[in-house]
Amino acid sequence: MFKKMFTGLAAVLFTSSVFAFASGDEQAKAAHIPSVETPTAVAGFDEEALKAKLSNTLGLVVEYANPTPLAGIVEIVTEQGLFYSSADGNYLLQGKLFGLGETVTNLTEQSMAKIRVNGMDKFEQAMIVYPAKNEKHVVTIFTDITCGYCRKLHKQMDEYNDNGITVRYLAYPRAGITDREGNLTQGYKDLRSVWCHEDPATAMTKAKSGTGIAARICDKPVKEEFDFGRRIGVNSTPSIVLENGMMFPGYREPDALLAMLETL
Repeated sequence: MFKKMFTGLAAVLFTSSVFAFASGDEQAKAAHIPSVETPTAVAGFDEEALKAKLSNTLGLVVEYANPTPLAGIVEIVTEQGLFYSSADGNYLLQGKLFGLGETVTNLTEQSMAKIRVNGMDKFEQAMIVYPAKNEKHVVTIFTDITCGYCRKLHKQMDEYNDNGITVRYLAYPRAGITDREGNLTQGYKDLRSVWCHEDPATAMTKAKSGTGIAARICDKPVKEEFDFGRRIGVNSTPSIVLENGMMFPGYREPDALLAMLETL
């Protein structure tokens, strides 16, 4: 009985939170960023003191901390991801925070959306872009050369573009940046060669077709893009990030992706 009740609640949380995330209020729609519920003032909250304590005790590099709608709990944005903490830093939580009002709202996902949008802005000049002539939507995709579904998606690039979808790539070598011995992985070196090519878009097409490209070394933020992906929850390729920061893993057919974008 308990198992059935828990399963039902989990389904409601997932469905309702996605709906609430996608809808938002009118101001959030205009900004393409979901709204976040009003934070609750946290007694005794000192952001700098909290940063120092978490750095000293756990080695966490805290970029910023904000009160949440949950009394006494602070949201912690770090280089390792998003956490929650008591105001004094004596307790640390990792997980999702939901608001249970008229609708179920995934507050963690809303905060992550902001982090993704801000991060994508920082990497905008380093992305490999396949623009649509009649652009309706823009998606940013974490990709790897050896990923089967990444290759399938790339082969259909013209169809995505014909549907008005501009595709932007960020690098995500699935094997990581270094191996256990500390050597650079081949996946990282291959993606670096693509990003360092004088024509990265053409180089990506060749690399994903199996043709291969000559090794290149330059100052491109491939590692930084990978680190950013890990920070925002990417653990597989392709992972697709929408303009409002919503992210979902996996391949989507061109028409299916367009239908989803039009719905949202």
